[in-house]
Amino acid sequence: MKTDILSRNDIYFVIADFYKKLVKDKTMVPFFKDIVEQDQLEPHLEIITDFWEDVLLQTYKYKNNPMQKHLDFHQKMSFTKKHFDLWLQYLSSTIDAHFMGVNSENMKTRALSIANVMQVKMNLYQS
Repeated sequence: MKTDILSRNDIYFVIADFYKKLVKDKTMVPFFKDIVEQDQLEPHLEIITDFWEDVLLQTYKYKNNPMQKHLDFHQKMSFTKKHFDLWLQYLSSTIDAHFMGVNSENMKTRALSIANVMQVKMNLYQS
């Protein structure tokens, strides 16, 4: 029986499994190429886990501005709506494969909200 996401270890599990999918996807891997080539994936996973631990478990570990980081990256390598759709698909399917409950649903809902705000700020909804 699936349980809810209840701890940092659970969040890390989701993030690590999710990133395994991202770095294998030919559409997504260019965004992670430098992190992988510089052997920085593990530190990156810890940072992303800090972010989601703050969101889901109300800790105060993440000290960066994720929106600005993505906006800055968008100037170097443009995101498209397809990238966000894949990101959400992989995250949601990873969560659903292993967990269910309030925090699990909250993580998916918050991810959708974050993706929507980022796309608006990147002007990806303009016709």
